[in-house]
Amino acid sequence: MLTKRIKVYGIVQGVGFRPTVARHAASCNIRGSVSNYGPYVEIVCAGEDKDVERFIDLIRHEPPKRAAILKMDIKDTDRDAGDTFEIVESEKTKGEIFVSPDIAICDECLAELFDKSNRRYLHPFINCTCCGPRLTILDSLPYDRCRTSMNEFEMCPECSREYYSPETRRYDAQPVCCNDCGPEVFILDDAQNRRGRDAITYTRKVISEGGVAAIKGIGGFHLACDATNEAAVRRLRELKNRPAKPFAVMMRSKETVEQNCYIEAYQEEILEGHQKPIILLVKKEGSRLAPSIAPSNPKVGVMLPYAPIQSLIFDYDDGIKMPDMLVMTSGNLSGLPICRDDDDARREIASYCDTILTHNRKIRIRADDSVMDFHNGKPYMVRRSRGYAPLPFMLSREFKGMVTAYGGELKNTFCIANGSLMYPSSYIGDLTDLKGKNALVESAARMETLLEVEPSAVVCDLHPSYNSSLAAMERGLPVIKVQHHYAHILSCMAENDYDKEVIGIALDGTGYGTDGSIWGGEILRCDLNGFDRLASIRPFLHTGGDIASREGFRIAISMLIDIYGDEAEEKINALGLIRKGAYKTYKAMHDGKINSAVSTSCGRLFDAVSAILGIRYESSFEGEAATALQFAAMEYKGDAKDTGVELIDGDVIATDKIVRFISDQKIKGEDVNCLAYCFHKMLAEGVSSMAIAKAGDTKVFCLSGGCYQNTLLLDMTQKILTSRGYKVLIHSMVPPNDGGIALGQAYYGINKINTEDI
Repeated sequence: MLTKRIKVYGIVQGVGFRPTVARHAASCNIRGSVSNYGPYVEIVCAGEDKDVERFIDLIRHEPPKRAAILKMDIKDTDRDAGDTFEIVESEKTKGEIFVSPDIAICDECLAELFDKSNRRYLHPFINCTCCGPRLTILDSLPYDRCRTSMNEFEMCPECSREYYSPETRRYDAQPVCCNDCGPEVFILDDAQNRRGRDAITYTRKVISEGGVAAIKGIGGFHLACDATNEAAVRRLRELKNRPAKPFAVMMRSKETVEQNCYIEAYQEEILEGHQKPIILLVKKEGSRLAPSIAPSNPKVGVMLPYAPIQSLIFDYDDGIKMPDMLVMTSGNLSGLPICRDDDDARREIASYCDTILTHNRKIRIRADDSVMDFHNGKPYMVRRSRGYAPLPFMLSREFKGMVTAYGGELKNTFCIANGSLMYPSSYIGDLTDLKGKNALVESAARMETLLEVEPSAVVCDLHPSYNSSLAAMERGLPVIKVQHHYAHILSCMAENDYDKEVIGIALDGTGYGTDGSIWGGEILRCDLNGFDRLASIRPFLHTGGDIASREGFRIAISMLIDIYGDEAEEKINALGLIRKGAYKTYKAMHDGKINSAVSTSCGRLFDAVSAILGIRYESSFEGEAATALQFAAMEYKGDAKDTGVELIDGDVIATDKIVRFISDQKIKGEDVNCLAYCFHKMLAEGVSSMAIAKAGDTKVFCLSGGCYQNTLLLDMTQKILTSRGYKVLIHSMVPPNDGGIALGQAYYGINKINTEDI
């Protein structure tokens, strides 16, 4: 007879791990127990040698579908295993902790949802050990019902029987409930007090008749309307003051997706997987999607229903004919954190919609939808949130201690480092007002509690006025500041578990430089201890202040004045950048440096070229002009012109020469798509050539920053560098944009407290 004590680390809570272990024990004639301890699941097992070996093999190779075992610690023990095998009460202990993300509805629950003979027929909160809310309902660990927001709902006798019976799919499923117990959906502030069935039917009626409904899901509210109804989509745009930014679309089924979009096998796997992010797919000609879903954009963000209530909005037994595609966009004020409770909805989105379908299960941590693009057949994350956060990245280098990194100002996420584990948070949003800052502070505090982290230091951006920096500095802990573009490169290093010296190419909008100027197109030599700025794109006058980030024609005019001198007015007029007679005003602003700053922003360079080519003169959302320029370049199918332009000038990349070439060719009447492609090619060649020239003996490059969300630029740069024999590290599951910099900050911070006295 053998008696073993097994500690299993990884995603082993909230995924039905203990029930699965109990079933394996029964099949192997094993006595003992299984319990959650917070950082791990502990198993005590006793039986014949061969039975114990088979039991351990089953745990390792046949865990629950959603589990992820990272390591197993197996030792002999003299503990009493008892006469049976049982799930014992969870206990608390400190150590590495892994919190399960929220899991999309599984196929079994979906089948039950529409099975008239099942007692959970049309139940908006159906779940089992393999699916349902996890992070968003969690108060503390270990993961048991009493430490979730489901604790408010007493199980009915039948649900209780399933919860305690090893033979059921809901054995030890913490959010278990049914139509007779648990949360309830209702119309918010409704004079007719519509609840349950009436509330769902009313919401479906509103949407089917061209209205807009707010719907509370797992991690927050969505705004929904008929995605095939152009008038409905346009109305939502007007209500939300969102003239052009693409809307995400939820489609009823994979078949609906295939009818309207091109989809590859590797994309299909993720579309139907248990995370169910929004994935970016190319629209088919003849798609039934309303044109205003994603204006002038070849792609659309698509997801399948992942919460039961979403499936019920599509299909219900009330006779209402529903569209098979719905706009399902975040319910929030533009750029701010998603609304998570009824008070948020009343304050912020009630004016955007005709009704609000809510429920009384509290959301503890908001979780917006993840958004994923693809590059070379692999995921290329745009926004990492629901379904993925807070899964940690494990670093090979051993670190001790704890830090919390507060990220940037836009697309904010934070990241908690506990030793060699890096936990990036769900997406918070832009911190342009107090709500965003408060959401960051609250979410970081709650996540520290869940992970049992007490940081000895906090990490933030160099910018002294960022709300994220202020939130960090208000902690009263030692503050470690990290330059923005260095953090981008560090995030790429962390994702790739790399800790040696690299040459970083960081291209983005703006970041606070160590010299107090605006950086954005940088070549850096980096390791974990610091960086050297080796080169940049040629600095230019960033005229117009904050408005210039939205009005790219202002940047274009300023650059062209510097490039052409006395000929600038003629060139600017020929390009149609300003109305006749307005040149003197812009020239005076430029010469007087009124409301201006020196910048190396690659993002503003994209905006300027987009304006010069007449693609977008200004942007209604961040990146609009730049992405339109990318799409124009991707439309070009010919060979790129051989420009003959020398792109290196000392320690600067001669982007002024690129702009001159593009402007001259545009005035001569060259095809706009061809020139858009030429711009990408010249920029990729310029940054690659400069990085190689500065690399010395360093053979590894990192590509990061928001401009590398542009997969055309990414592909061009990557191919140039790899063709010259260099290793290139890029992102995949962490966004290259500002949503990823908290990971880089945390990597720097944990290294610093391990190598210096802080």
